[in-house]
Amino acid sequence: MEKLGTSSGIYRTQSDQLAKIVEGDAMKSFDITNEATKEVDSRPLSRKSSRSQVLASPGRGGISERNTYLKKGKSAQMKLELDDVGSGAALSRASSASLGFSFSLAGFTMPPDEIADSRPYSDDDIPEDIEAGMRKKFHTEPTLQISLKFTEVSYKIITKGVTSTVEKDILNGINGEVNPGEVLALMGPSGSGKTTLLSLLGGRLTKPAQGGSITYNDQPYSKLLKSRIGFVTQDDVLFPHLTVKETITYAALLRLPKTLTKQEKEKQAADVICELGLERCQDSMIGNSFVRGISGGERKRVSIGNEIIINPSLLFLDEPTSGLDSTTALRIIELLQDIAEAEKTVITTIHQPSSRLFHKFDKLILLGKGSLLYFGKASQAMDYFASIGCSPLISMNPAEFLLDLANGNMNDISVPYELEDKVHIGNSGRETRGGKPSPAIVHEYLVEACITNVSQETEKMLTSPTSVDQDTKSSVKSVRRGWGASWGEQYSILFWRGIKERRHDYFSWLRITQVVATAVILGLLWWQSQVHSPKDLQNQAGLLFFIAVFWAFFPVFTAIFTFPQERAMLKKEKAADMYRLSAYFMARITTDLPLDLLLPLLFLVIVYFMAGLTLTALSFFLTTLIVSLCIIAAQGLGLAIGAAMMDLNKATTLASVTVMAFMLAGGFFVKNVPIFISWLSYLSFNYHTYRLLLKVQYEHISHVIDGIELGSGLKEVVALVAMALGYRILAYISLRNTV
Repeated sequence: MEKLGTSSGIYRTQSDQLAKIVEGDAMKSFDITNEATKEVDSRPLSRKSSRSQVLASPGRGGISERNTYLKKGKSAQMKLELDDVGSGAALSRASSASLGFSFSLAGFTMPPDEIADSRPYSDDDIPEDIEAGMRKKFHTEPTLQISLKFTEVSYKIITKGVTSTVEKDILNGINGEVNPGEVLALMGPSGSGKTTLLSLLGGRLTKPAQGGSITYNDQPYSKLLKSRIGFVTQDDVLFPHLTVKETITYAALLRLPKTLTKQEKEKQAADVICELGLERCQDSMIGNSFVRGISGGERKRVSIGNEIIINPSLLFLDEPTSGLDSTTALRIIELLQDIAEAEKTVITTIHQPSSRLFHKFDKLILLGKGSLLYFGKASQAMDYFASIGCSPLISMNPAEFLLDLANGNMNDISVPYELEDKVHIGNSGRETRGGKPSPAIVHEYLVEACITNVSQETEKMLTSPTSVDQDTKSSVKSVRRGWGASWGEQYSILFWRGIKERRHDYFSWLRITQVVATAVILGLLWWQSQVHSPKDLQNQAGLLFFIAVFWAFFPVFTAIFTFPQERAMLKKEKAADMYRLSAYFMARITTDLPLDLLLPLLFLVIVYFMAGLTLTALSFFLTTLIVSLCIIAAQGLGLAIGAAMMDLNKATTLASVTVMAFMLAGGFFVKNVPIFISWLSYLSFNYHTYRLLLKVQYEHISHVIDGIELGSGLKEVVALVAMALGYRILAYISLRNTV
């Protein structure tokens, strides 16, 4: 018992000593923390941190400083604890609990290199980067610098009705300028004209603006600038069945200059994937709402990668942060900052950014109902609106405050004296409840204030020459349009891209089951139907006509979807001059042929031998060839209808009527067609296919089958070949006019 008591006393004494050590270390840690905090605060600001110093809304300063203090204090405390461990402390320090672990082994030491590796971050880190997570800075090569100016830009759309024409103003007199190395944000509520302005600046609107001018290094826009412009649309238009690596690699092969070899282009694509942090998912499919794929943030980075692969001088982005969480959105904007720091000009629309995102922008344009409400430095926006009497009455995100103003919502916002007078007077009865001015009055006031206060400074800025040197200006004129690959290379790249994208659709179990089930049912209905008499021949002729109808109907409705489904992708890639339209068209129509001819072969193998058709190698080969020719002609009709309509509802309606008319005029249901409509038979591929099948199967029996005289078959073959070519030429012409 005594030993036990003595032992307890020893333990208690050690515990008391440990408590004193802990208390002493805690005080030491607190003192060093204060010193470290003071040391950090006394350091000069870096370029990035100084760039982030902007005017926050009321109530934000204290919270921000306190959070920064706590983060820096934690950093210094972590550094202290790790240094204590590295020096061979005999017992663990209780203050190391902030690291989430403790050392209980006496005499434990950690090598210095492991101590350095275990530090999460240093005192030099910026709080924003710590919260967003560690990321690697994006590096791009320098390129031609382009300064963008736009003055009095206006745009209107004309809607033609049955009896009248209505004009609607989308933009009214927008002014602005953005130079290399800057990020310009276009903000405003939905319907304010952000995307229209972005499309005008990026040269993506086919109709010219109704007024104003847009210059690039004081030169007007020309199609030669397409190779210098990257444009990221709001919707990520990507092929869902391609992987991330395949998507960016195909873009590199098509868009990078001819002077680079294939291996060099693939190397640049790999570098972009690495720079964008997409290595982890580079072998994953893009995906869509029906196909499981990568995340929304990764998909957005892939879209950006498709554009920066050409190292553009101007980069336009339409709401790149929509649908993303705040951390992912912050990383996207930081990526744009890194791109701009390489002396590139970045313009982006953004709907409602967080406060951290807002502080990342260099310049800001605020739009409301198509009018300019503010243009200038983003850091000075709050000062400007405070100078005209509009300030937030509570702590508020600056972007939220600006959007409330653009919408005319004055809740929790101070009302200028001019507007208060209008409310008291009751200007035209347009005041709202609660003594607040109506949105229309607020909008008029903000537009007038912008014209009075901002436009004078903007006019001086726009009339002064650009900061870009004269050699750079002349180089804009000397830009030459050049394809990234020859016609043959474009065709080859697009052909194999199409094979990889559509193999999943053509070899889906649903499609295979449909074809095989139909073949088996036909084989059972016409099981071993040997031809021994004219009646047997007439019975088997029904099977041949169904084959002709089925393989005319099936390809038509498959081909109809070809161009309407890829219209968005085609317009995007065509606007970027990725390839010639003729190369795309030839690759698209030949990509489908190998895939479309495999299933008919499987169909004929089942039906031909189950039904007991003429069992000779020549007959089987000719039957397969005739059906293939019918499929190619029917595909041409589907392509022509789809390209001409570009609307699936209209296209399917027209195709249904056309296929039904061709089937009725095919020569099986109606033997004596009236002469005034007999021309329809010669346009029907069912008619020519049916006659050729009868000739191949029964020519050895009779030259006249069911009143149809079988000739040499040359006319029918020529007619089908002419249809296959003619329909495709019509489809190409329609596609050129549509896209």
